[in-house]
Amino acid sequence: MSTPPLFGLSPDEERSLVDRAKAGESEAMGRLYDAYVARLYRYCLTRIGDETEAEDLTEEIFLKVLGAIDRFEWRPGAEGQRIPFGAWIFRIARNEVASFQRRAAARPRRAEFSDLVAERLRDEGRGPQELAETKLTIEEVFRAVRELPEAQRDVILLRFASGLSVKETAEALGKHVPNVKVLQHKGVQRLRELLAEPSGIREARKS
Repeated sequence: MSTPPLFGLSPDEERSLVDRAKAGESEAMGRLYDAYVARLYRYCLTRIGDETEAEDLTEEIFLKVLGAIDRFEWRPGAEGQRIPFGAWIFRIARNEVASFQRRAAARPRRAEFSDLVAERLRDEGRGPQELAETKLTIEEVFRAVRELPEAQRDVILLRFASGLSVKETAEALGKHVPNVKVLQHKGVQRLRELLAEPSGIREARKS
């Protein structure tokens, strides 16, 4: 049985494009950009909550990717399989988002996600079934996500906002698959607890 396409590319197509991009072919770089830019943008937006800054950061990340692509290697991952190119990209994205957040630490942070994020995530149908059944808004869910410990938050965002598989998430975070599964389970359990609290209690805890 063939492997399903990742981000619209089959594994063979992706490898061909990466190898051509490493050789400096601009068309291949453009196709890789088209394949990943929407998910990178969504990941950035769910992490920093500002549309304009998320757009700028997405472009910066892809410039980093293109600048480092000649050093990317199809080396074995944690389970003996090659590290997916997408996982490598999101590892760069995670580092760049962390750098952005350190630079912006002294600036006010937006308290809510935009309607655009809510609509896109709702359209994508991403997220644990448990959360889908709560009849809460996407904004409420992601406000709760921001209260999770960092490791759980990273897993939840990569899995359900950016659509990575468990294996791809593990590679992006430099963790083993079982660890990611545990973090996902704990993250979903904690979200259920947070979202079950009356809104007044949640607001009082943050104040």
